Amino acid sequence: MDQIELEREVIEREFRMRESRMRDYNHYHFTRKEIIQYLLQGILFIILIGYLFYQHIIGIILLLPLLYLYLKRKQQSLRMEQRWKLNLEFRDGILALSAALEAGYSAENALDEARRDLSRIYLEENMIMQEFNYMSNQIRMNMTVEKALRELAIRSGIEDIKSFSEVFSTAKRTGGDLIHVIKLTAGIINDKIEVKREIITLITAKRFEANIMKGIPLFILIYLSVSSPGFLSPLYHNTFGVIAMTLLLLCYLGAFLMIDRIVAIEV
Repeated sequence: MDQIELEREVIEREFRMRESRMRDYNHYHFTRKEIIQYLLQGILFIILIGYLFYQHIIGIILLLPLLYLYLKRKQQSLRMEQRWKLNLEFRDGILALSAALEAGYSAENALDEARRDLSRIYLEENMIMQEFNYMSNQIRMNMTVEKALRELAIRSGIEDIKSFSEVFSTAKRTGGDLIHVIKLTAGIINDKIEVKREIITLITAKRFEANIMKGIPLFILIYLSVSSPGFLSPLYHNTFGVIAMTLLLLCYLGAFLMIDRIVAIEV
């Protein structure tokens, strides 16, 4: 009996350690490699902007706070990409879960069977595999499937996962036709994701055009600085030039943000 209790304590300890490492998809945390990569990108961008608009080291130093804004925007972009990827993977997860329920498995065993099916198409480091492994461990620790799905819905912040969790809990609690309801819900979510994918495909070209537009003012300044350096010399190293270039820089950054907001269509 003592040996069984000891083994159970070990399992619970491992489960708590794993639980503490499960990610919150409402926030994105840079890896060490990403921190170095985006810091270098941000610093190079600030050096380029500082040189083109001021041609002075002080101008570059004064623009360093933009590095924080750059990292925050990059973090937000990666968070959205992460959630979209999880949404796609979860679609495959609920289709596998629906198939397992239709094959006659109970809700608890269906989740484990779906996890085995997913392992044939996903690696263990994929988000959906980590989540299904985690939910399987939760169920082994006597947590209900509904609660495990609800926790994933809260951590992910994804509307499709929230909807599926609510439908699953309601169907199981009221004793409805769980197999039919889950199959129908899985089909609806699959159709929604396909529509989202089409929308993203349509706006990808526009986002590429927007990125080109954001770079055009910088290319013009680079071209003039190289081909006709004397043409821009009155705008550097004097009070009037600093004021004029600062106003132009503010206009550029404002247009930069406006373009991003126009093409930032969340689906």
